[in-house]
Parts: sequence; structure tokens; C-alpha cells
Amino acid sequence: MHEDFVYVDEAVPGVRWDAKYATWDNFTGRPVDGYLVNRIVGTRALCAALGRARDKAAESGFGLLLWDGYRPQRAVDRFLEWSRQPEDGLTKERHYPRIERTEMFARGYVAEKSGHSRGSTVDLTLYDLATGELAPMGGDHDLMDAVSHHGAPGIAEEAARHRLRLRSVMEASGFRAYACEWWHYTLEDEPYPETYFDFPVG
Repeated sequence: MHEDFVYVDEAVPGVRWDAKYATWDNFTGRPVDGYLVNRIVGTRALCAALGRARDKAAESGFGLLLWDGYRPQRAVDRFLEWSRQPEDGLTKERHYPRIERTEMFARGYVAEKSGHSRGSTVDLTLYDLATGELAPMGGDHDLMDAVSHHGAPGIAEEAARHRLRLRSVMEASGFRAYACEWWHYTLEDEPYPETYFDFPVG
């Protein structure tokens, strides 16, 4: 692992994680190339900002649960390869019900050069510190649909409130939002803005 990258669970005590691409529970339907263990990795700068976000979220009774951080370029390459394969229907209803898998890149849900590969982007949500339950957000991680956009109409009031709370916490901690995905945040002052790493998460 690059010397400036660390495991988030070690650097930011108290965060929860579920590294979706290390499991079968993701839009490709199987573990993805480059994810050898179910852990989240990121730059030291990312982790410092996540520590601030953890503390701000806790002030309102919430914790952070991460789904992805650093993403090896080989994983992104696998996404592109998968998008060109014939549709098998295994994950379509859950992850891309109203588009074709070939449209994911053009619509901005997946990128051939992902900010995740630079090491300072995270996919995350909030959970209730008292109950451990995930906060309702009006849609799951990697739901590639307009309902996942910030400001999407038709979101239940509670879910809209939670999305705004997460955005407020993250922006106050030095992150910028991504318009198409309520769960996706990138460090404003990322240390490697032009570098796309490919070492495995392991």
C-alpha cells in the first residue's frame, strides 16, 4: 500500500464500514478486482477530514458508515468490462432499474477515471448511534437513478432531511458533494488530484 494511505478503521475509530466491492453485494454481482479484504482504505488527509465528520455527525446522534473509499484502477477497468457484457438481470432491479448497464458511464454514475482511485473520495451514509440502524435516505448505495441525485423530487421528508444532514456534515468537514449520488463525497483539498492508483486493497 502507498505510504500515505491507511485503513480508515484504524485511523478513524468509531466509523463502521461495509466494503461493498469486496463482497457479492454490489452492482456487478460479485467481488471486484483489486478488493482482497472487506476494509476501507484512504489517504491520511481523507481520514483526518473523516474524523472531523465523525465528530460533527455525533453531535446530532449519528455515526458514519462507509461503503467505499480508495478504489484501485483495476476495479474501475472491471466495471467498464462488465458494462459491455450482455445483461443477465441479476442486479438490474436493485441498482439500475431504469437504465441499461451500458449507460452508467455516460450518465455519470461510474467513471473510467474515478475520483475514488485518487484516494480521497468516499461513499458513505449515516446511522443512528442509539439504535445502530441506517438512516433512511430514500434509496440505497449505487442506485443509479435520478432518485439518487441531490435535490431529487419525491423523496420522503425524513430521507431528504437525512441527506441534507449528511451533506452539511461532510461539507463542513472539507468535502464536496457529487450531484448525481447523495452518498459520494470528495475531499476539497485532496493530496493526489491527478494520480490514479492501482495497488490492491488487501
